[in-house]
Amino acid sequence: MLHEKLTNPKSIAIVGASNNVHTPGGRVLKNIIEHNFKGKLIAVNPKENKIQGIKCYQNINDVPKVDVAIIAIAAKFTLETIKVLAQQKNTKGFIIFSAGFSEKDAAGKKLEQDIVEEINAVGGTLLGPNNIGLINQNYAGVFTTPIPKLDKKGVDFISGSGATAVFIIEAAMSTGLTFSSVYSVGNSAQIGVEEVLEHLDETFNKNTSSKVKLLYIESIENPQKLLKHASSLIQKGCKIAAIKAGSSSAGSRAASSHTGALANSDTAVDALFKKAGIVRCFGRNELITVASIFMYPELKGKNIAIITHAGGPAVMLTDTLSKNGLNVPEIKGQKSDELLNKLFLGSSVSNPIDFLATGNAEQLETIIDYCEHDFSEIDAMVVIFGSPGLFEVFDVYDVLHKKIQTCKKPIFPILPSVVNVKNEIDYFISKGNINFTDEVLFGNALGKVNNTPKPRLGKNSKSTINSTKIRTILDIAENGYLQPQQVKELLLAAKIPMVNEAVCTTKQTCVKTATEFGFPVVLKVVGPIHKSDVGGIVLNITSEEKLIASFNTIMKIKGATSVLIQPMKKGIELFIGAKKEGNFGHLILCGLGGIYIEVLKDIESALAPVSKNEAIEMIHNLKSHKIIEGIRNQKGVDETKFAEIIEKISNLVTIAPEIAELDLNPLLGNEKEIFAVDARIRIEKN
Repeated sequence: MLHEKLTNPKSIAIVGASNNVHTPGGRVLKNIIEHNFKGKLIAVNPKENKIQGIKCYQNINDVPKVDVAIIAIAAKFTLETIKVLAQQKNTKGFIIFSAGFSEKDAAGKKLEQDIVEEINAVGGTLLGPNNIGLINQNYAGVFTTPIPKLDKKGVDFISGSGATAVFIIEAAMSTGLTFSSVYSVGNSAQIGVEEVLEHLDETFNKNTSSKVKLLYIESIENPQKLLKHASSLIQKGCKIAAIKAGSSSAGSRAASSHTGALANSDTAVDALFKKAGIVRCFGRNELITVASIFMYPELKGKNIAIITHAGGPAVMLTDTLSKNGLNVPEIKGQKSDELLNKLFLGSSVSNPIDFLATGNAEQLETIIDYCEHDFSEIDAMVVIFGSPGLFEVFDVYDVLHKKIQTCKKPIFPILPSVVNVKNEIDYFISKGNINFTDEVLFGNALGKVNNTPKPRLGKNSKSTINSTKIRTILDIAENGYLQPQQVKELLLAAKIPMVNEAVCTTKQTCVKTATEFGFPVVLKVVGPIHKSDVGGIVLNITSEEKLIASFNTIMKIKGATSVLIQPMKKGIELFIGAKKEGNFGHLILCGLGGIYIEVLKDIESALAPVSKNEAIEMIHNLKSHKIIEGIRNQKGVDETKFAEIIEKISNLVTIAPEIAELDLNPLLGNEKEIFAVDARIRIEKN
């Protein structure tokens, strides 16, 4: 929780203040003065008596008590300065611009830790070090420009990078997007993105707080805190979009199981964002576009009318919306014909509604009114209107402004003529509007917003899972892959349906077991991890003679210790996996199994705990869902049973957090039953 004195101080000291506004200490003082801070300002500089009209103290020991200290001096001087402020001046809020701490070397990290300990001792809050500061409704405590237009209904923006925050603010201002607050966390020595989000959640007021949050994250140190407070804010009516930088899999460690190879930290980020309801973005412009969409009324359906005076952008937008699951439905009938008669010859109203380059403000107003009142199939409108530069279009943008304010259906303005009608766009923005400049970027962003699910906070079900048995097995297990018998006992305790199986070390026991199971049977090597890679699986063994020959072949494989024998079953091959992913907890994965998992890599993932409903949604989101459902006279799989097993695996790893990797591959499924045929579990105890 951020200290109230940091966010709403009555007094601020700038340590390292300067008359030179091209330095951090000079610029931050100028920003605070120019943006109407109503409290007391104090400057600290050993060489000055007055700075920018503000009284200056030469020695930190001489300053009066102060709520917030903004520190812009060399790193080596910061600790002693903070000791004086924290212990003697009752300072509770600290912003450190200075670099040269944990981002530099071990000595810098130690200095940073000592500073945090001093601030923690007095219950204070630190932003930084190595950051640009904080902007909110009360003060502009940053050394950068520009300072965006501040509006309580604007966005709250939290950034792990100061430079990225500046670039996003600059780009956002040109679209009309406003800000309620900007937090730059720098090295996050004490307070990171998660803690600021926690603060925004715990101080949220549905009447006065911003309902749009933007995050730029370089490292998720506390995934569960991020999940908790992001989902909480969204459930309170907020919308959140985030960039998580560093999404490549190049740094992922090599893994021995299918699950380990398919799941990595970025998969976990995706699963976290999906579970929380966060719209994930991958660039600054996408983030700004999504935020701008958030500022308009929410879509209530998928049918979009494109209103344009330019054919090309409308075609590109139609393609983009369609690819993202949104519709541009044909508009026809009596009302459509009626509207067409009110437009210039050559216009089209079938959707896109093209009223030509000569179209005017009066015609635009008429089209919007028809979409609002007469075309019931339309849920929202996109208006594309620029200019070849022959005449001014202020009247068109006046109509757009009026209709955005009065229509119940959302109207999204795409204004691409950023040079020809710059003055008109500035005029449009000055009325409090937000515009979009690129139809494809807008279409992709609208699709992403529409397709991001609401928070899905699954809970462990009250299953009949035998937690006592599970703990007994794992408490005596050693690190590494469990033996087949241990795997079998663990899965049975978790109520995972399994095909009959037995481990055999001799031909005689093999023959006896096969007789009990009934032919045909399957033999699998015990020892090597990837059985199929070493030729360690023999299917459809129909006779004792073939059984003995297969046993002899398998036991010659390097590393073979025994064979696993199972009845030969048929069905669609499925996959369920789990992987411990650091502080994120366990990722649960599902998809088609067998070789399909390697070839198609069609996998859905979710963070545990996974509810049955969430599991069903995972199954439905698979590209291969049609196969699971049943296609071309091939019967499908009982999806309810599939979802139940996914939920049971989620329950298992919650009870057994030392499970590092788990593979059920394949499970065989049909319309009546699903059972695990092959399983692998690796334990990693602390």
